[in-house]
Amino acid sequence: MIARKSFRLITGVAVIAAAVAAVLYWQWRRDSSLTPGIASGNGRIEATEINLSARVAGRLAEILVSEGDFVKAGQVLARIQTDVLEAQLLEARAKLRQAKNAITTARAQVTARESEKQAAEAVVLQRESEEHAIQQRLARTEPLAKANAVSRQDLDDDRARAKSAEAAVKASTAQVAAAEGAAAAARAQVLDAEAMVEAVEATVARVQAEIDDCTLKAPRDGRVQYLITQPGEVLGAGGKVLNLVDLSDVYLTFFLPETLAGRVALGSEVRLILDAVPQFVIPARVSYVASVAQFTPKTVETASERQKLMFRVKAQIDRALLHKHLERVKTGVPGVAWVKLDEKAEWPSRLAVKTPP
Repeated sequence: MIARKSFRLITGVAVIAAAVAAVLYWQWRRDSSLTPGIASGNGRIEATEINLSARVAGRLAEILVSEGDFVKAGQVLARIQTDVLEAQLLEARAKLRQAKNAITTARAQVTARESEKQAAEAVVLQRESEEHAIQQRLARTEPLAKANAVSRQDLDDDRARAKSAEAAVKASTAQVAAAEGAAAAARAQVLDAEAMVEAVEATVARVQAEIDDCTLKAPRDGRVQYLITQPGEVLGAGGKVLNLVDLSDVYLTFFLPETLAGRVALGSEVRLILDAVPQFVIPARVSYVASVAQFTPKTVETASERQKLMFRVKAQIDRALLHKHLERVKTGVPGVAWVKLDEKAEWPSRLAVKTPP
């Protein structure tokens, strides 16, 4: 029994080794048949993925799409409950009305205080006129008193009236200053009220923006890849709702050794053959070449070790071609990419472009 098991194990290992050798031989034959100036690498189809997330916390009210649905940019995909935010918006709008009423009241106060100032200025003019008349009378009384033409009492009375008129002018001038201060305070109240209106308007705009953000829209055309949450679940700020894949931004990522990656230029022509549709040859162009190796051996001291440095390359498929066959595009599909290292190199006939009708 032990001998049989050992025999089967050895046979199985031999079969696996033969299969691996066959694959390696086929790979070598394929690569060796390439035109000089063309390199190849294995990879998978990928696309730009977007997680549609909630900007504000809340309970997910509904999801309007299903997995696999194609969506357009701006299309409503989900909604979050807005009951609390709607109440906050009503409160903010009520405060805005109060703030606007405060502006009206403050402006009325400004008008009243400016009127008081004008009245005080008129009183000043009246008191100055009275003082001027009294001063003129005093100027006539003083020489008459010296000539004993009028009594000393008349002179004292005129002098008292002059001092009283002077005091009245000063008092009315002070009233003008007080009225100016009151008017300035009223104008400051207007500015405060206007600032309050601006602050409340900002609050209204913020709450309205949060309500708008509760309607989750597609940021671009794409396909719903999978749902992350379900209606009724409570999301925190930034909570993910679903995953979109942008099928107009599709590329195949493959790897090339250091000696070849260094010769690849951005925009170089690429030909793709996918395992799922090997009868088609899809055109693409290099859109990215990594500046650092993606994986390396522990040491790179020898030339043979440096050959193991692998750099990631992205081959971008033409957007017009993708839009034409949008429903056929699938991510995760493995394939092979051939890339031109020399612009003058000619594509072999088997890599001539052949796309789906």
